[in-house]
Amino acid sequence: MNKMLRSLLFLCCGLFIQTAVFAQEKPAMADLMRSNGKIYVVVAVCLTILLGLFLYVFIIDRKVGRMEKEH
Repeated sequence: MNKMLRSLLFLCCGLFIQTAVFAQEKPAMADLMRSNGKIYVVVAVCLTILLGLFLYVFIIDRKVGRMEKEH
């Protein structure tokens, strides 16, 4: 258990350091997409996917709730 906790801690620290390092750079691709107006398409697709997933989970939760009430 202690070894797993230590491994998880190292993983989290590594991901945090990596994020901090990459956060210093200015993303050229985002500027290019924003200037072309494509960034809004990317955001719309991401929102559509997230809304679809949330809707799916909500529907599955309702079905499981009904099944639990039956038994």
